[in-house]
Amino acid sequence: MPESMIDIGVNLTDKRFARDLEAVLERARNAGVTTLVVTGTSIEGSQAAQALCDAYPGQLYFTAGVHPHHADEFDRRALEELQRLSTHPACVAIGETGLDFNRNFSSQTAQLEAFERQLALAGDTGLALFLHERDAHSRQLEMLKRHRDSINRAVAHCFTGSAEELHAYLDLDLYIGLTGWICDERRGSHLLPLIKDIPKDRLLLETDAPYLLPRGLRPKPKSGRNEPCYLPHIAQRVAEATAEPIEDLLTRLHANSRTFFGLD
Repeated sequence: MPESMIDIGVNLTDKRFARDLEAVLERARNAGVTTLVVTGTSIEGSQAAQALCDAYPGQLYFTAGVHPHHADEFDRRALEELQRLSTHPACVAIGETGLDFNRNFSSQTAQLEAFERQLALAGDTGLALFLHERDAHSRQLEMLKRHRDSINRAVAHCFTGSAEELHAYLDLDLYIGLTGWICDERRGSHLLPLIKDIPKDRLLLETDAPYLLPRGLRPKPKSGRNEPCYLPHIAQRVAEATAEPIEDLLTRLHANSRTFFGLD
């Protein structure tokens, strides 16, 4: 059994963590979640993620990217800053990047351009790719296929899709990131039988905190805020779905996460 778990996606720069970050990190450590990857979703957010990593070296790592919601802000200077951020020793992935045609907070044209640039950046740097997708699977898959040979590793972050979408990603040798969504019997129950289709060395877990508080968590936090300390609750649900001993699952997840982010 590993000494720690790795939360591969946590939004620690979110304002909901501003007042008690030290307590959040302590609760995570006490729960055995001692390594956190802070998600960068904009230039400003990626810079803030770097600053957190500088304050907590060895405990925090970060991704540098521009989320599709912020794609309208992507320009030459943004690309140059991502290039700079990617050289930081704690930067372990490019992203969160991808396409989101559900809300279209940024134009689809801007999303496609920003995603194309970040796909190329992942190829140039050799860093892993941290992917977001909503209501744009076919277009995102098409772009991934064109760049796949140059990309080292990629994860479908917060996967909530269908069996067809899962297998399309697996055909490209992507890793699959699961969240507390699988604990929601109303919306996530379709994912439980699909877990067995994910190759053992391709599964990753994340909280995506402060979002996606696992349903059924007891006691439920009064704030309704998700935290990295709840990652073991998600792992337990996966173990139940696969009938795998929890110790074996945790060992596998630990190894997968270190391999994916190059932490070895």
